[in-house]
Amino acid sequence: MGVAEIAIGVWTQAAHELALFAAIGIALGGIDDLLIDLIWIARTLWRRSMVYTRHSRADAGQVARRGSGCVAVFVPAWREAAVIAPMLETALDRWREADCRIYVGCYPNDPDTWAAVRAVAASEPKVRPVLNPRPGPTTKADNLNAMWRALLDDEAQGARFAAVALHDAEDVVHSAEIGIYAALCGRYDLVQLPVLPLIERERGWWARAVSSTYADEFAESHGKTLTVREAIGAGVPSAGVGCGFSRSALGRIAERHGAPFDEDSVTEDYELGLRIREMGGRGIFV
Repeated sequence: MGVAEIAIGVWTQAAHELALFAAIGIALGGIDDLLIDLIWIARTLWRRSMVYTRHSRADAGQVARRGSGCVAVFVPAWREAAVIAPMLETALDRWREADCRIYVGCYPNDPDTWAAVRAVAASEPKVRPVLNPRPGPTTKADNLNAMWRALLDDEAQGARFAAVALHDAEDVVHSAEIGIYAALCGRYDLVQLPVLPLIERERGWWARAVSSTYADEFAESHGKTLTVREAIGAGVPSAGVGCGFSRSALGRIAERHGAPFDEDSVTEDYELGLRIREMGGRGIFV
């Protein structure tokens, strides 16, 4: 047998083993996905046949009307001068009657974003500009912790908050969410709302492909996976936007770790949900 035949044989055997290894991994992943699907189907059928036949469904407005207490909204902003003012104006319009204060974290080396936030805050007392002492960009968690320290300063002056919510500078907010956080963050430590990604339609096929894939991932997660995680008692991870935390839960985490958000992590939102679970807290997907 020549060298070429031996090389071909070795290559064929290696390819066979790698294919077998990949097939086993795909099969195990498929079983995991199948179990999630089966639990979701069973839970959905049970609720439709046993729960909603006896009780009417609650809607966002009904839940929001039960809320009381001020909600702090943290919005980290790095080079967001083009979008932060429209975002704040939309939020203020939709939350005109809501009891909330919007903290916007900016950086000293991003004067355009800082100026845009200050311009909105000049006529809107609900907006609280926060200047991070560190130049940007830092991690999102570092920016969030700067806003947390500003919240503590406000509390020292007499302010009181029932919950802390997270949003990004390009988010389009829902009018009822402040009331939902105020109503539910007293019973639960984490309240995650469904996040609906907006698909890019005006920036070419590549942007549409990327944003559509991202939207599919969120639809799968927020339509099925989080529902199943809550149903089986697993921790509900935070998406980092459209979520609220009880003020007391963040305070407990800050006491243990020095600050509520892990500044060395780029997945601080996900880890925060797991920390709440580890401390015996409960998250809910609404």
